Amino acid sequence: MGRTEPTFSLRAMKRADWAEVAELIYLSTNTWYELNRRHSIFSGGPEVCELFCHVYDQLEPGCGLVAIHSKSKRIIGSCFFHPRETHVSLGIMNVHPNYAGEGIAGALLRYVIHFAELDQLPLRLVSSAMNLDSFSLYTRHGFVPYATYQDMMLEVPKSGFDPAKYDIDVSRVREADLEDVSAIGALEFEVSGISRERDYCYFIENDDAIWQVNVVDSETSGQIDGFLISVKHPGARIIGPGVSRNGEVAFSLIASHLNRFRGESPLVLVPVDQPDLVGKLYDLGARNCELHFAQVLGEKQPVNGVVMPSFMPESG
Repeated sequence: MGRTEPTFSLRAMKRADWAEVAELIYLSTNTWYELNRRHSIFSGGPEVCELFCHVYDQLEPGCGLVAIHSKSKRIIGSCFFHPRETHVSLGIMNVHPNYAGEGIAGALLRYVIHFAELDQLPLRLVSSAMNLDSFSLYTRHGFVPYATYQDMMLEVPKSGFDPAKYDIDVSRVREADLEDVSAIGALEFEVSGISRERDYCYFIENDDAIWQVNVVDSETSGQIDGFLISVKHPGARIIGPGVSRNGEVAFSLIASHLNRFRGESPLVLVPVDQPDLVGKLYDLGARNCELHFAQVLGEKQPVNGVVMPSFMPESG
């Protein structure tokens, strides 16, 4: 028997691919959620998903990967990855529904695993706990879940959110500036053992006017007790990533971001082992819409505080 021609090949993502990658992300993500959860994730057309291409290119050019169909030359798979000082993060991964089960996701994942191994860094990700195919893919390759998050949506009134109405103290919260980068990095390393100072600079500089970074000052000079980022864009309305020393600080930071989203329903990922924080969000009317696992291939340190991850970009 003759050798069967491979269905696909992998190559680096190019700027000219962005529209096609955005269409793939939009189609494959919405298809899975419509079939399994009876709702879409993205709306407004595929172009909103170019946000992923743009953000990852800004953070680390050349760290997008596509799978190309051998005959049609169409993009049938894609993923993003992001090397940081302490680890590599795997971002959103998509495969065209017509080519599910053909090994595309596994090939993309093995490429990124090899990349992380060359740098001798752990590989981290946040993935849906609802998608068992995805969960199985990662655990088959040795990833270990270490944290579970409730995806909680909060409906913000068009008139805005009044923290005083709920007795929420936001007096210590302020907007971050570039002088806070070292303190932000030190806190995240202390709480979760990772660092990504280039990311903090990118969020604070906010050249695209879609990010906001808030911090809570510590009583110790030069330190902070928490930081929290949010993104507001048609392709993502997410409060996170962020890190806090405790749930009280985390709650005040979440509240400080809500008025960015008047008349909208932003998403925040909250650790399930923070029942007081979860309860306070329920009191604000938050509702659960999904669960996510944080997973790692390699070493990690125990979390000593509150971590609220994001998948725009993947915060690991």
